[in-house]
Amino acid sequence: MKRFQSTARFLLLLPIPAFWCFLYHSEVLERAQDWAMDMRFQVRGELPSPIKIVYVDIDSITLDPNEIGGWPWSRHYLATVTKALVEHGGVGAVGVDVVLSDAGLSESIDMQKLIDGNREFGRYLHTEPPVLLAAAFTGHQFRDVNGELAQRFLPILADDLPPLEEIHAPELPNFMVGSSFPYHPGGVGLIDTYGGDTRIVPLYAPTNVRTYYHLAVEMLRRYWDLDLENGVRVEGDFLQFVERDGTVVSRVPMRDGQLLEINWFSPWLSEQNPRISFKDVYIYALNLESEDPEAVRIAEEFFAQDGFQNAIVLIGPVDPLLQDIAPTPFDKSPVPKVGVHGNVLKTIVSGNYLKRLGDWQIYGLIFGLTIIVTLLAVVSGMRSLLSRLAGVVILGAYVYLTFYWFSNLNWVLPLIAPVGSSLSTTLVAVAWQVVEEQRAKGRIKGMFGTYLAPSVVESMVESGRDPELGGHDAEITPYFSDIQSFSAFSEVLTSQQLGELLNEYLTVCTDIVQGEGGTLDKYIGDAVVAMFGAPVDLADHAYKACLASQKVQFALGELRQKWTQEGDKWPSLVHAMRTRIGLNTGLCMIGNMGSRNRFNYTMMGDNVNLAARMESGAKSWGSFSMVAESTRLACEKFGGDHIVFRPLGRIVVKGRSKPVPIHDIVGLKEHVTQQTRECVGLFEEGMQLYYARNWAEALKRFERSAQLEPHIPGRDLGVSSNPSLVYQRIVSATEKSPPPDDWDGTYVMTEK
Repeated sequence: MKRFQSTARFLLLLPIPAFWCFLYHSEVLERAQDWAMDMRFQVRGELPSPIKIVYVDIDSITLDPNEIGGWPWSRHYLATVTKALVEHGGVGAVGVDVVLSDAGLSESIDMQKLIDGNREFGRYLHTEPPVLLAAAFTGHQFRDVNGELAQRFLPILADDLPPLEEIHAPELPNFMVGSSFPYHPGGVGLIDTYGGDTRIVPLYAPTNVRTYYHLAVEMLRRYWDLDLENGVRVEGDFLQFVERDGTVVSRVPMRDGQLLEINWFSPWLSEQNPRISFKDVYIYALNLESEDPEAVRIAEEFFAQDGFQNAIVLIGPVDPLLQDIAPTPFDKSPVPKVGVHGNVLKTIVSGNYLKRLGDWQIYGLIFGLTIIVTLLAVVSGMRSLLSRLAGVVILGAYVYLTFYWFSNLNWVLPLIAPVGSSLSTTLVAVAWQVVEEQRAKGRIKGMFGTYLAPSVVESMVESGRDPELGGHDAEITPYFSDIQSFSAFSEVLTSQQLGELLNEYLTVCTDIVQGEGGTLDKYIGDAVVAMFGAPVDLADHAYKACLASQKVQFALGELRQKWTQEGDKWPSLVHAMRTRIGLNTGLCMIGNMGSRNRFNYTMMGDNVNLAARMESGAKSWGSFSMVAESTRLACEKFGGDHIVFRPLGRIVVKGRSKPVPIHDIVGLKEHVTQQTRECVGLFEEGMQLYYARNWAEALKRFERSAQLEPHIPGRDLGVSSNPSLVYQRIVSATEKSPPPDDWDGTYVMTEK
């Protein structure tokens, strides 16, 4: 049944990892996953660049009015710089990450200068140099699956992709103003990113005119000198770079048949990203046409430097005012987005493509990790701590694995969903288990609390172990109480009355004993057997036992008044009910005693027997609360004079050979009257005279103390004797038959 309940509980937890799978699929976790992805890059660090890339920055210096000036420029500047880089710098390809649109030109612009610049740049591009310009989608409209008019800025392959005739070509560089030089269609490349971030780019986009490829793809087509018509092919989920003889130069895997996830190699401000201002390159390019031989020499040396040879040059805006900036996995603060193209180039050339599991594999991983960690977390028993530690280790190992595989194998294992699912499911499972354990503890306490002391039950529950046979020695104070002449009660009470009376009496006694920290051992008919100091340690167990005995006597007095006030319900015998209590303090064996199948938590030993003799012998001494001297000494150590004692002499109980000093508990300090204190003083004087063999004077003291006793026969119901009366009889008998010369005052009891 327990195994069935555990299985059912676990099945009820499965919706939690299922919910995490839904969150993963619905991209609700996208921001958290992006953060986790950035952490992977930052932990991995930079990678060496597989290709030489140089950035030419359109920076704030370049845009200074004293230099080239503000945007838009005449295309003369681009023509001059790109021509110098290709013809004199020996670069492999140049990419211009700026959309050259004539839209939004100011009426005050020098149109002739603009036209001349277009012609100059157009003539140069007509020679088909390895110079690539940027193209970007400005938007297209189509009807979605619900018939609503929708708009996309980039055609992404999907089930609801509109017909190609509805997808218009992107905005291309405009050189038609005053120019008749069309640019070859292979000379442009897309600069769009997926969703506007810097993590994913579409490697191509279909339109009603032609298929457009990403700027990095077109640059590599030129860099590797591939055919402009057939050098790039899309086959299924791969984009291939193909030599003219059909040899595949590179095979690029694509997500969803179109997208490339960028493997970022470095932050923007890195030695891997050599940069130079556009203004400086332009000045050196102008100097190539200078009539000053020294200026020409310096310019030629500048372009002949190794940094340009066979490199790919990316020209792009870096000034924040041009608003072409965004964060990257390495850069929290926005940096120029021209770096996207550089890292796409590095990803393709290096072949270090990021790899991911399929959706169903991820779902299986989420469920698998969750099940393992949760099962280990809820293991109970002696191995529970080790199991939980194992769960933490496994979860930590998985987190480590996600970073290790990314750094060394380029695998992107999911992090947020599996870890989140494992932690949340484990938290719910542990909370559920705690609730169930508390319910189980409640059931155990409810079932056993009526038989055992709450402290014993609590100790059993908290230990988490089953009770076992065996015991150990400890100093405790055993407690025994018994109703005086209880056998007579059964003769005058019906069984129902007897049960009602006992239950009320025993409830009061037990509540007081347990309230003072005592542990109920057992009931033997009307007798109460308890222990103070076990299983819960009590340093002042003797004091607590003495205090409990007097509280029981006081409570019984209140019960007698209650029963008397109930009139004829109870006979006079009940109105006079008295109980005797015996205590002793010493080393006892405590633990589970009995058979292997049934046992009790109890106490054993000579000191336990002596406590029982204190209770049974109290009648012989006219005491209702009698203790051994060990109890008095231990009590006064912690309770001071709060408990008032008087010595009753030294006795040898039946079954023992050594004398034991015994004491009567007169009461609590606040309850003892001046008359009782005078009685105790006279009694103690009588004891001293008795030990001194002065029988006549001792008898006088006991006669006087008898008149002051708190309990006097005939006056107090249920009282048949008291210590003063007992010692009057003892002294009288001793005077008639004096003891031997070696007598030390010890009295040998012949009854238990």
